[in-house]
Amino acid sequence: MDQSGVLLWVKAEPFIVGALQVPPPSKFSLHYLRKIAAYVRTRATEGAYPRLYWATWRHIACGKLQLAKELAWLYFEIFDNLSVKTPEERLEWSEILSNCMTEDEVEKQRNQLSVDTLQFLLFLYIQQLNKLSLRTSLIGEEWPGPRSRPQSPSLTERPSCHNKNWNDYSHQAFVCDHLLDLLELLLEPEQLTASFHSTHSSVVSREAVLALSFLIEGTVSRTRKVYPLHELALWQPLHADSGFSKISKTFSFYKLEAWLRACLTANPFGPSACLKSGKKLAWAHQVEGATKRAKIACNTHVAPRLHRMVVMSQVYKQTLAKSSDTLVGAHIRAHCCNESFIYLLSPLRSVTIEKCRNTTFVLGPVETALHLQDCENLKVIAVCHRLSISSTTACTFHVMTPSRPLILSGNQNVTFAPFHTHYPMLEDHMARTGLATVPNYWDNPMVVCREGSDTRVFRLLPPSEFYIFIIPFEMEGDTAEIPGGLPSAYQKVLAQRERKIQIWQKTVKEARLTKEQRKQFQVFVENKFYEWLINTGHRQQLDSLVPHAAASKQEPG
Repeated sequence: MDQSGVLLWVKAEPFIVGALQVPPPSKFSLHYLRKIAAYVRTRATEGAYPRLYWATWRHIACGKLQLAKELAWLYFEIFDNLSVKTPEERLEWSEILSNCMTEDEVEKQRNQLSVDTLQFLLFLYIQQLNKLSLRTSLIGEEWPGPRSRPQSPSLTERPSCHNKNWNDYSHQAFVCDHLLDLLELLLEPEQLTASFHSTHSSVVSREAVLALSFLIEGTVSRTRKVYPLHELALWQPLHADSGFSKISKTFSFYKLEAWLRACLTANPFGPSACLKSGKKLAWAHQVEGATKRAKIACNTHVAPRLHRMVVMSQVYKQTLAKSSDTLVGAHIRAHCCNESFIYLLSPLRSVTIEKCRNTTFVLGPVETALHLQDCENLKVIAVCHRLSISSTTACTFHVMTPSRPLILSGNQNVTFAPFHTHYPMLEDHMARTGLATVPNYWDNPMVVCREGSDTRVFRLLPPSEFYIFIIPFEMEGDTAEIPGGLPSAYQKVLAQRERKIQIWQKTVKEARLTKEQRKQFQVFVENKFYEWLINTGHRQQLDSLVPHAAASKQEPG
């Protein structure tokens, strides 16, 4: 690092993946989180600090915050999944759970899990990002808060993205507006009891700044390397600015806060930067001129691997397919896509699908979260760590997931079904993202919403309506069947259909039709098949693939 100016920004991933798209429990307010912060420090020998074990969090969440156990686990598991783990560690955990025969055995294994205590407190606090505001609902925008927003020109722009989880302006504004609260949450217990005005004389520990690296990172101008916040704050030439004292090994609260505010800027690898200066993607299967209004951009040419993003918008009546390093480990956002078939056959970090209609999404394994919002009549096929849905109508999800699908607010006519397809690289991609075939909770969704726990918003697909999905591309790879197979009831229906086809073929063969009768029969069958293609909408997909028949024998993208 040289001594040029430091640039800091708010990391996107904690908000994209970590902030649940539902109003947080009221007990996640600063008042209660301060109490938790003091409590855990006094229970350091009981698995509360500096690492918070599941058993201790369960005691706090269920006993003191009055949360349901499944909700307490949900937030703990979401945060744990954000931590840096190898695929091998994730697969090992899946194997441990798959060997558990009872809930008590599962709980025993969970009790061995722990998370960074201070970072977990910050994680709970940022759930306020999606807190409902009466002022917002009445007038369409929030009134100015008691603390002024940063004087950054970018924050005065009205963001085009209404999903706060994918709005980096909202991320920056949230952290700037609540910076004092975030810092106070990390103070030692004796300082937490002091009044707000005494923070000018307070000090912040190195451990606290290390925890703040969960939300903030940065760089030094004229360099491209990204550093976590604590490395920059502890850099020798910046001690005077960051307020670090070599003698006490602590930071001045007042100087640290001032330094953070002075250096915070827009995220150079965030969604806005991706849309503004991202590189346009080329797609292997795309009809020329049919979607001139489509906007598809990525930042993989400039962003480090952990900051990769692909944003696609307004894809209309298209079949798009891609499997390439461009998508590997990327956060994907699909927005306002309609009447299309979209194949993203690579290991992905996260996927968000918003305001899409009448479209089929076939995804490679999603390492963290797959979220749908304001969508209608979609079919989504994916292996993912977590699925969550809000305000969707008539959507069908063929998923394989080690966590319970989350039904948030505003959903209607939701259908869950077993994962029912494969492509040659699928098992390799699953291994790269640490996703296994067991446990698989596709058929055990969890309703998480304020208006109640009405499970009638969803159904499980009846086996009689189940069909295998065939991915129409040839690729290199070893996967030749659906990983983990199908549930017995669905496999039984497929076997029955296969027997009917064999009987039908035998009947036709034994009918001893004349040449003219065979020709008439063939025309009849083809016409019926054509009618079926039109009625089901599959004709559109086949037509869009015809110009690229030769390309379909190669790896998409």
